[in-house]
Amino acid sequence: MTEIAQQDQEVAQPYETLVIERIGKVRRLTLNRPERRNALSPQLQDELVDAVRVAQLDKDIRAIIIRGAGPSFCAGYDINPNKAGQGREYAPPMTVEEDVALCLTFGEKWGKLWNCRVPVIAQVHGYCVAGGTDLALHCDMVIAADDAKLGFPPVRSQGGPPTHMWVYHAGPQWSKRLLLTGDTISGAKAAEIGLVLESVPAEQLDDHVLALATRMSHIGHDLLVHNKRIVNLGVELMGRGTMQAIAAIHDVLGHNAPEAAEFNGRLRQDGVRAAVKERDALFP
Repeated sequence: MTEIAQQDQEVAQPYETLVIERIGKVRRLTLNRPERRNALSPQLQDELVDAVRVAQLDKDIRAIIIRGAGPSFCAGYDINPNKAGQGREYAPPMTVEEDVALCLTFGEKWGKLWNCRVPVIAQVHGYCVAGGTDLALHCDMVIAADDAKLGFPPVRSQGGPPTHMWVYHAGPQWSKRLLLTGDTISGAKAAEIGLVLESVPAEQLDDHVLALATRMSHIGHDLLVHNKRIVNLGVELMGRGTMQAIAAIHDVLGHNAPEAAEFNGRLRQDGVRAAVKERDALFP
């Protein structure tokens, strides 16, 4: 991962958790919580969605890149028990219906990336796991470093993907292979199975993604919008919207499994690192 490139044009930095650049007709958004591996706090989620909204309103912007600062793209939703309100496990006790309503908000938020009028590319390096995959798989394309790590380990102890874009990208068999084990795969393997568009050596990732976004930016704004929309409508005909609701409900069902209660207790007692280490010891 290279340092953030010199801005092509000055861009205001109105957010605390994002770095914003304009490079020609490309808007590049960098998740900027490297000390937390860009874990998705509520603030980061809201700021990212708003930054995408602002970018799509600018007709001079033809493509958006989302990437992460530091060693990883995104380690998932922030469930740090030391930060009140950062994760649902540490929020005040909820009824099942309150939990369903909360999980539905993830699909609603990331759906705004999916439905952004201009193309959105996820640039993945390091870890892209758990909620990080919710974010990445709602982008139009995902390009990963060969050695990136993608997966959804929380299926081992907490629930399932609350937005569930997996089957639309990887198909049913690979979705089951990954979501019935919680295993992670490399960026190169993810490209092989179609979970991501392609993978490249990590040192080439910045330039490769920017070159693709720039290539797209030569197309007229309205043409980009029309041609993206028709593909998205095709996916909607496959039931994507309904799948979002079903996935949220089944994630909540997972939250009520005995294993989830045990894992959440360990999180509160010993912290995330210890709880995850114990859980994953069975999956060398």
